[in-house]
Amino acid sequence: MHEKTLYKQDLHIHTEFSYGDRAVIKGMTMDLIEWLNHAEIIGISDHFEYLTGKQYKIYYETAREHSFYCGTEVDGYKEAKKAIDYNFDYYIYHCFDREKDYEGANILISSGKPVIIAHPYALGTNLEKINPECIVEINNRYIWRRADWKQELTPYRDKFKFVLSSDAHQPNWLNQEISIKVAKELGISETILF
Repeated sequence: MHEKTLYKQDLHIHTEFSYGDRAVIKGMTMDLIEWLNHAEIIGISDHFEYLTGKQYKIYYETAREHSFYCGTEVDGYKEAKKAIDYNFDYYIYHCFDREKDYEGANILISSGKPVIIAHPYALGTNLEKINPECIVEINNRYIWRRADWKQELTPYRDKFKFVLSSDAHQPNWLNQEISIKVAKELGISETILF
């Protein structure tokens, strides 16, 4: 019998709570993610824009019922100013190459919670401007968008800690094979956050 290998952690996973994201399929629920059990440490990080008000409480309680860490994906400075007021375990942060977005990362860092810079190679993030307290993500979904990812990330191997993730919007995306290969080529080890 073949025994399944679990990934160490996956903190960038979306569910139906990101209802406005067309890439998230119907049925991508926390129940399904629990059943698939693909990682030792699982965190759900649905898009913050869909989690405000009463929806936040339902989201947070559902994640806790499944023993998942509760994160959120924050899109830039304006959302960072709002997301800091909610109790998340960590933040996945979109930092475009805009001065305000770099400031937004620092706002989230002030929470004392981990701040993961999401797919910087896809968003044009200038890693020179990122606070070294942030963690840089390598995920399966976007690394291929930049042919020069190795050249772009290599200078930062010693400046940042890194996490690997799937950025899953669908069950078949719950894997890290590309992320693992990239980390190996860069000569980095994943930082386990929880």
